[in-house]
Amino acid sequence: MGRRFTRRDVTCNTVFMHDRAGTRALPEDLINVDDVIAAYYDITPDPTDVGQRVAFGTSGHRGASLDGKFNEAHIIAITAAIIEYRASQGINGPLFIGRDTHALSEPAWRTALEVLAAAGIDTRIDSRGSYTPTPAVSVAILGANGAPANLRTEGDGLADGIVVTPSHNPPARRRLQVQPASRRPRRHRRDRLDRGARQRAPRLG
Repeated sequence: MGRRFTRRDVTCNTVFMHDRAGTRALPEDLINVDDVIAAYYDITPDPTDVGQRVAFGTSGHRGASLDGKFNEAHIIAITAAIIEYRASQGINGPLFIGRDTHALSEPAWRTALEVLAAAGIDTRIDSRGSYTPTPAVSVAILGANGAPANLRTEGDGLADGIVVTPSHNPPARRRLQVQPASRRPRRHRRDRLDRGARQRAPRLG
């Protein structure tokens, strides 16, 4: 896919375009959307399978519903952990939540909204109830926190957010990504959310 060149103190990576770039998807590339959505609701993750437990990466949890790695139980536990984390950090402003067009985005988005509503969190969604690009959620959070002139990363009324998006993952895979309000180290946030989600759903941890 590419070559790595090193010259003095500069390293350059060249990436070549894939032979199939810009071409139609092949039958083996396609997913059965109904099966993917059904699995999200029907499959209960196996706590004895490490691969099916809640596990935060750089900024969220990811996986495929058909593999028992991204299911309703995961989203309930993770959203509850986010609520707990917000409270522990004094984040009490609005939470902006967005989603993209992929198959599992709306089911996971709805699950998260139900948990947030039950907790009384001031949650903001697209005014049309439609799709929201990740940068739009980021801009909304920054604006709510005083950007560009008076950006705050601490204090009362801070906003943060959640985005349901696969990012660069294949169609059947999904990610629930946390958009932070503060500048705390990513590792700190990841570890707290990972631990909190497992405590909320012991069968997943």
